[in-house]
Amino acid sequence: QLQLVESGGGLVQAGGSLRLSCGASGSTLDYYGIAWFRQAPGKEREGVSCIATGGRTVYADFAKGRFTISRDNAKNQVYLQMNGLKPEDTGMYYCAGLLTTEKDLCPLWGRRQDIEFLYRSWGQGTQVTVSS
Repeated sequence: QLQLVESGGGLVQAGGSLRLSCGASGSTLDYYGIAWFRQAPGKEREGVSCIATGGRTVYADFAKGRFTISRDNAKNQVYLQMNGLKPEDTGMYYCAGLLTTEKDLCPLWGRRQDIEFLYRSWGQGTQVTVSS
């Protein structure tokens, strides 16, 4: 059973950067697509970015050009580098794992129940707060 732990969140001024880490244990990441989701207070959870087992990446429009997702399977880590942060990026950030043999599978959008059906492993989240 894959277990995920996020770290790297914090308080940063607008325009600043943070690097979130998603550490995995209990299984190798080789067979897991990993996605980052976020949820702001009073808002629905939304997909931020995902990286498939074959390296394909997908970004939400708000993340394109500012965020970069990467993975290091040898270290069982996935990273989300976030630059040019804005106050609207504030929220709890979660990483989630999708067990798959399809190297390009990287779903980021869909009904909540569909996402949770695909991504069976979730971390507890790390808080990101961007001040204006």
